[in-house]
Amino acid sequence: MPENFNLSTLKPAQPRKTRKRVGRGLGSGKGRYSGRGIKGQKSRSGSKKMRAGFEGGQMPVYMRLGKQRGPYSADAMPVGPHRTATQPVNVRDLERFDADTDVTIELLAETGLIKNTRIDVKILGNGDLTKKLNVTAHRFSASAREKIEGAGGTVVALREDTKKKQRKKPRGTKPAEAEAKAAPEPKAEAAEQPEEPTETEEPAETEE
Repeated sequence: MPENFNLSTLKPAQPRKTRKRVGRGLGSGKGRYSGRGIKGQKSRSGSKKMRAGFEGGQMPVYMRLGKQRGPYSADAMPVGPHRTATQPVNVRDLERFDADTDVTIELLAETGLIKNTRIDVKILGNGDLTKKLNVTAHRFSASAREKIEGAGGTVVALREDTKKKQRKKPRGTKPAEAEAKAAPEPKAEAAEQPEEPTETEEPAETEE
């Protein structure tokens, strides 16, 4: 603290910066257009508040890129999001449980193998499993299912796809049933009727 501390010795901690006063006449240097220039987008009010991704009115990049069709938004119900995510858990991580334990999704969350129970869980086949466990999850890989069942355990899939995807037929082809209906039925062959015996002409009697 200075020795002569009074109102005349007070100074600001930082030097003052003179505020720009615009629109105060041509003599001030910031009159008429107030430093914004003539016309254009940046001369308008609100020009400093452009939204993120705005490219001056031209087609933005997120519209120029290709799009994945379908209801892929996170709240597209009941179809669900187009891109789905799962939490992976390997069979080597299940080795920590005792034999004959019912490994559920809640138990995986309690032990810290998964973050929460809101995201689907898929059991993968990395590692070895030597204990008999009853595992319940949303999905299983083929190798994980084989290792769990090979150790004597059971597998319960909550979201297993039971229906196999059928290959789409090329446009213009008809199903086999429709083709069978559209095809004309073969006419039943007329039953052969026995021919009636024809009267044989007797030889004319010759006069002697």
